[in-house]
Amino acid sequence: MYGYDSLKPQIILSENEVECPVKDCSNKVQRQRKVFRKEPQFKCPTHNIYISPSTFEYETEYGNLLWTDELDKKYLEEIKTVKRESRIARENSEDAVSFNVFRYLQNNNLLDLFLSNISKVKVANSELILWSYSEKEKGTFSLLNAARTEFGEAINRGSEPDIIIQTDKVLFFIEAKVLAFNETKPSAAENTKKYLTGGNNWFDKVFRNNYSSIAIEQEKYELLRFWLLGSWMAQKIGLRFSLVSLVLGHRELEIEETFDKMIVEDEEKQFDRITWEDIYQFIITNKNDSKDFITITDYYKNKCLGYNSNQSLIKAFSI
Repeated sequence: MYGYDSLKPQIILSENEVECPVKDCSNKVQRQRKVFRKEPQFKCPTHNIYISPSTFEYETEYGNLLWTDELDKKYLEEIKTVKRESRIARENSEDAVSFNVFRYLQNNNLLDLFLSNISKVKVANSELILWSYSEKEKGTFSLLNAARTEFGEAINRGSEPDIIIQTDKVLFFIEAKVLAFNETKPSAAENTKKYLTGGNNWFDKVFRNNYSSIAIEQEKYELLRFWLLGSWMAQKIGLRFSLVSLVLGHRELEIEETFDKMIVEDEEKQFDRITWEDIYQFIITNKNDSKDFITITDYYKNKCLGYNSNQSLIKAFSI
C-alpha cells in the first residue's frame, strides 16, 4: 500500500500526461479526464496502479486493504454479495478506510469498549454489519430489510448505512465520511415513499422539522433516512439507538448542533459526531503488543487522499 512515506509530495501534470505518484518513479501515463477508467493506457507498468490527476487505483482491492488473510478475503467477498457499489481499490475510497479501521477494532476485541466510550452506555456482544451484510445471517441484515419495506423502499435500492453495529443495549448506525459531506438531497424524481406514514407515522415521533425542510432545504436527506429507519429498527427490538456521523477532524464541526435541531432526541435516541482522529486516539490509548497495532497506527500516519487541484498530496488525518 502506498502512503505518505512512499508518494511524491507533488506530481507533475501536463495537458496529455500525468506522472506516477510513487517516489522515484519516472513513468508517465496518458491523462484521464472526467470518468475514472481502469485501462492499460492509464496504468504505471512498474507499480501496477491506474492513475488520474487526483488519485489512483490498485490492480485489486486487496492492494488498498490492511487485512488480507483468507478469513478477511472471505469476509469481503461475502460483503460484496450484498454491497451495491464497491470502489475499495481506489486510493481515496471511504469504504477502504472503514474496512481497515473497523476490522481492526473487531479483530482486536475493541468494539465493545469503543462503542461504550462514545455512547456512555456499557455495551457488549457487538456484531459488526458492514454495508448491510450480517455475518450471523449470511446475507443482508433482515431487520434493515424490514425497515426498508416498512418505509416504502425497494430492497435492492434501499438505504445502506456504511456501518451498523448491534449490541446488547444499543443499535448503532455509523455513517462514515472521508472526502464526502453530509449534504445530500433527493433527486428531482424522488418521492417521499412511505417515509412520512410508515411505522404508524413514525416520522412525526422522531423529527421536529418537516420532510421538505430537512431533506431538501437543509440537504440532510441521507441522515434523515438513517435516523428514521434506525430509530424504528431499534424500538422494534427493544434497544436504544445511536446515529453517529464519522468525519475528519477539521470537517463539519457544526453537524451535531445542526441536525440536533431537526430531530427528537431522548435517552433512547442519540445523534453524535465523532472523528477518525478520535478513533486513532482510542487505539493509541488501548495499545497492545500485536503486529496489528503497528499496522493500523502506521496506516493512520501515512494514509493519503490523493492530490488536490495544485497537484499536492493530501494527508488524510490530523494526527
